[in-house]
Amino acid sequence: MEVTQALRARRSVRAFLPDAPPAATVQTILQEAAQAASGGNLQPWRVVALTGAPLQELLAVVAQAQPEEGPDNQSYPPGLWEPYRTRRFANGEDLYRSIGIPREDKAGRLQQLAKNAELFGAPVGIFVCVDERMGQPQWADLGIYLQSLMLLAVQHGLATCAQGFWRRYAGTLQQQLRLPEPYRVAFGVALGYEDAAAPINTLRSSRAPWAEWGEMRGF
Repeated sequence: MEVTQALRARRSVRAFLPDAPPAATVQTILQEAAQAASGGNLQPWRVVALTGAPLQELLAVVAQAQPEEGPDNQSYPPGLWEPYRTRRFANGEDLYRSIGIPREDKAGRLQQLAKNAELFGAPVGIFVCVDERMGQPQWADLGIYLQSLMLLAVQHGLATCAQGFWRRYAGTLQQQLRLPEPYRVAFGVALGYEDAAAPINTLRSSRAPWAEWGEMRGF
């Protein structure tokens, strides 16, 4: 599979089949993703993958835990501005439209939002962690690792959903995953086989046109 094909095929999947992929496949994806670039070759990621009983135990604990509020746990800046506000709004509306939940159905939307804490039913949960002392350049490295992981998953016929949501339970996860101090969860990734029959997986996010965000000079 070419890189361009994997980029176009990758998307956030929010409904999975229950079958777990082979352990060897999961390990291959996680290991090969470490070829991602990192400044100074720090390789600042620490990764824990769970399935089966360990994953169910963690999800049960999170279900009883209180989310940790704070600026470091937010997925978006406060008072999101244009054009980002419109992009986020449109994406949310498209998502809820795909599963027939209108804007006035607040309970239905909250119920769908709560599925984040279940990894959308994925049989594998991957938690990408970072030393809290690291700075923004190392967080950029985490993003490169995350993208590499997701593209490799596509190559192996698997689907993913990256979730900043899990930072809201960083303290709980630090204990449950037995992370050494001062490591904390930066991202979660739901991994598994896509449930192609699920309406929510018909969602295809749009992309802003090149002219809106790109320039080329001196060519």
